[in-house]
Amino acid sequence: MRKMLALAVLGLFVSAASVLVRSALASSDDDLRPLVERYWKAWQSGPDAAAPLYAKGGDLVFYDLEPLKYVGWNQYKAGVGPNILSKFESVTFKVNDDVKTTRRGDVAWTSATVTGDGALKASGPMHVVMRHTAVWEKRGADWLIVHEHVSVPSSLPAAPPGR
Repeated sequence: MRKMLALAVLGLFVSAASVLVRSALASSDDDLRPLVERYWKAWQSGPDAAAPLYAKGGDLVFYDLEPLKYVGWNQYKAGVGPNILSKFESVTFKVNDDVKTTRRGDVAWTSATVTGDGALKASGPMHVVMRHTAVWEKRGADWLIVHEHVSVPSSLPAAPPGR
């Protein structure tokens, strides 16, 4: 009888411990959500504002809207201005409520959809919903992007009324 009671108590302890561990991991995963918000707010101001969020390895690959890819932060920084940002008079980004974060030790990945609103120099008002996936690596005290992919669906959703 005592053995059964001891096994039952041990089972409850293990169950409680696993719930606490899962809860702690979920909390640490949530810590990356503010980085996604910070990332998109930074890009409203351009690559210099976003630079602190990126690892600077010359062989890292970043996919954005144009062109197909950038290799290394220096290429990304130099290209995203003339290829993408220079087309806008203004742009703001809003991270939608579907941010998903997953963490495995010092590596994590995030995904979200993001709404972009602004004005294109050539054609006026613009509204788009984009996809964003980033791979983050913990380096020292900072989480830095080591790979990302920004894209839009091939058939864009219609803009809400009034846009």
